[in-house]
Amino acid sequence: MDHTAEHLDPAASASASAPAFVAEVNAWLASLAAEGGGVGGRGGGAVVSELSLGPDPTPRGVSYLRALAVASQARSHAAGIAASGLRAQAVEYQAEAARLREALERAGLARDALPPPAASAARAVAAVANLLAIRDTEMSSFVVASADLWLRRAEVEEKRDKVHKESKALLDYTRKAITKLTELKRMLEKFKNDVEKQQVEQMADWQTKLVMMDSKERQYILQVSNYKAMLNRVGYTPEINHCVLMEMAEHKKDLERKTKPIADTLRSYQDLPPDKALAALAIEDKKRQYTAAEKYLEDVLQSALTTPGL
Repeated sequence: MDHTAEHLDPAASASASAPAFVAEVNAWLASLAAEGGGVGGRGGGAVVSELSLGPDPTPRGVSYLRALAVASQARSHAAGIAASGLRAQAVEYQAEAARLREALERAGLARDALPPPAASAARAVAAVANLLAIRDTEMSSFVVASADLWLRRAEVEEKRDKVHKESKALLDYTRKAITKLTELKRMLEKFKNDVEKQQVEQMADWQTKLVMMDSKERQYILQVSNYKAMLNRVGYTPEINHCVLMEMAEHKKDLERKTKPIADTLRSYQDLPPDKALAALAIEDKKRQYTAAEKYLEDVLQSALTTPGL
C-alpha cells in the first residue's frame, strides 16, 4: 500500500511523460485487454486501441497509470506464486486420494461397497476429521485434536467468564453512572431554581439601589450647582488654588498675632467715654471711688483693732 501510494504521488515522477513510461503503460493496457479476451481478433484490436494512451498524454495521467501498472503487476506476480503453490498442493492431494482410493478398493473397503452403517460412520469420521483439521486417521491425531479442542473450549469459557465479569462490572458502573446522572440533574434543577431566585432578588436590590442612586445623583447635582453659585458670589476663580489658600491662612495668622496686643489694649479702653472731658471726669470719679474705698477699709480696720475681745 505504501509502495502504491508512493507511485500514485504525481510529484514523485518528474519525468512521467517519458517515452519509456508511456510504452510501459501501453504494454500494461494491452496485457489487460488480452486477458479480457480480446486477443487475436478485430474486437481485440478495438479493445487494445481503446485501452491505449492517446497521442498527447498528460504527465499526471501517465504517472497514475504507471503506478497502477506497477501495483497490478506486483499483485499479479504474488497471485501467480500463490496459485502455483495451491495447484501443487491440489495435485499432491489428488495423488494421495487416488492412492488411498486404490488401497481401499484392494481391501474391499471402497465407498460404494460399504454397507450403509459403515458409510455413515465413515462420513461421521470424515466430518469430525474436517472439524478437527486432521489429515490422517491415527488415534493419536484424534486425541491430540480432542485435547486441543478441550483447551480451546477452556480458553473460550475463561474468556466468556472474563467477559461476563467485565459486562457485570460495566453494568454496575453504568447503573451507578445513571444514578449519579440523576442526582446531577436534580442538583442542576435546584441550582437553576436558586439562580433564578437569586437573580430576581438581586434585580430587585439593584432596582432599589438604582432609585436611591438616582435620588443621590439629583441631590449631588443640586449641591454642586449651589456650591458653584456660592463660589461665584464670593468671587472664587480657578486661580485660587490650595497653595494660595494656605498662604492666605498663614498671612491671616500672622496678622492676628500682630494685632492681638493692640486689640487687648483697645479692649481695656472700651469702658471709657469717647469725649476727653468726659474721660477726665470719669477718671476723677474713679479716683474718688478709690479714695472712698481706701478710707472705708481704714475705718473697718481701725474699728476692728479698737473693739474689745478681739
